[in-house]
Amino acid sequence: MNYIRHLNGVFLKFSKDSRLNPTHISLYVGLFQIWNNNRFPEEFYINRNEVMSYSKIGSKSTYHKCIKELSHWQYIVYYPSHNPFKGSRIKMFNFETSSKQVVDSHSPKNGQALVSINKHIETNKNINKLDQPKNENEVIDFFKKENWPKIEAQKFYNHYQGIGWKVGGKTKIVNWHATARNWMLKAEEIKTEKTQKGASQNQDNLKTSKNKNYNEPL
Repeated sequence: MNYIRHLNGVFLKFSKDSRLNPTHISLYVGLFQIWNNNRFPEEFYINRNEVMSYSKIGSKSTYHKCIKELSHWQYIVYYPSHNPFKGSRIKMFNFETSSKQVVDSHSPKNGQALVSINKHIETNKNINKLDQPKNENEVIDFFKKENWPKIEAQKFYNHYQGIGWKVGGKTKIVNWHATARNWMLKAEEIKTEKTQKGASQNQDNLKTSKNKNYNEPL
């Protein structure tokens, strides 16, 4: 992969995305550096402290918020780990641009190469394109391939169908498959939290001795 063309492509995408703030970009650059150090594998594991150090992010809550939003907005795919001895997993997308500049046919030969305005309009249309499944059955088939039950697929479909296939009811979904995977990850987190909560409630926290000597002073 040509990392210069990749960075040119992703920074062009950043410049057109009003949802991003400097912390998102700093975090992405930190993840890119780790990806680069690992020779650009399809997926790699991260250490939160290391990523926060690269990104100059001091707050854990800010880190978690930004990395989840980068995943929602299709800059990365984030697979959080609930195992303290195993890092979370990251998949990076290739935003590599063409090495050739697009030149407007009406631009002077000796002048600066200009990108046609029609090309910008077409690019913006692609960025704002809404992606959604054809019907509920397509969602059910996708969830089955990911080994998830039909009922969870129906929940996902009904939820996003009801809010117009937008994240948080505001941001258009550009890749519903990635959004569905994030739904599965969130459902897994909720399931784990319920299991841990149930286990703690079942513990006998009030243990007293049956052979207490009541002659002893309190």
